[in-house]
Amino acid sequence: MIPEPGQWLRPDTGDIPSHPALMAEMAEAPVVLLGERHDRADNHRWQMQVAAGLLARRDRLVLGFEMFPARLDPVLADWVAGVLDEAAFLERAEWGSVWGFPPDLYLPLFHFCRLHRVPMIGLNCRRDLVREVGAGGWDSVPEAAREGLTPAAPASPAYRRYLFEVTGGPRPDRAAQSPEDPAFDRFVRAQQTWDRAFACRIADARARDPGALVVGIIGRGHLEYRGGTPAQLADLGIPEARVLLPWEGARPVPAGIGCAVFGLQETAGQA
Repeated sequence: MIPEPGQWLRPDTGDIPSHPALMAEMAEAPVVLLGERHDRADNHRWQMQVAAGLLARRDRLVLGFEMFPARLDPVLADWVAGVLDEAAFLERAEWGSVWGFPPDLYLPLFHFCRLHRVPMIGLNCRRDLVREVGAGGWDSVPEAAREGLTPAAPASPAYRRYLFEVTGGPRPDRAAQSPEDPAFDRFVRAQQTWDRAFACRIADARARDPGALVVGIIGRGHLEYRGGTPAQLADLGIPEARVLLPWEGARPVPAGIGCAVFGLQETAGQA
């Protein structure tokens, strides 16, 4: 099935729930993960609208962003508190170096948090940690350099297949020719470092405020089919995380990709 623009669809059943009914259901979860394509403004407007729907049903939200490393949490707190204007926030948050996509794509989400005093947290880690784990494995990184993270649970065969296919599958110019190829291990280790970092930060936020609903703003490749961050959250004792995804175009929605997808209008000029 394919959702119409403005319509929710449950891929596993084909049901088309109403927006109020789905928001009420999602608001009962401990964690809701909202996927995105980073360069699509409509994905971020959708995320903001879902966050608003959840806030109408839960008195406490925390929004976690892949876009920021956790070390910038004090800057995010100053933004939410109204201490910084946009320019100062983006400068202090090192936007041009830690993320780099146009800030206008994300500012509606940031202003939503500021307007409603919703805490913002960074979910990411330093890029060098990702490279170091990819190159040498978790045990090659000194404990003091691990940023308080724990090692990722092993990637399932299904997740390895997913990563292999979304990165282009077998090609003559590629060292790894199958998902099981040891030449693919380095990429999987690196990807899982991000998956685990996001999961650890979300789990920490839940531990600090068990009554809050944590909403993750994360690239969809870390969420689809539950192989990335959702699997790591389950390993950390939070198996109930729900995955919602935007959907555009005429592609049928495959079963298992997420709890529900929302139809967006395919717009010329957007990636």
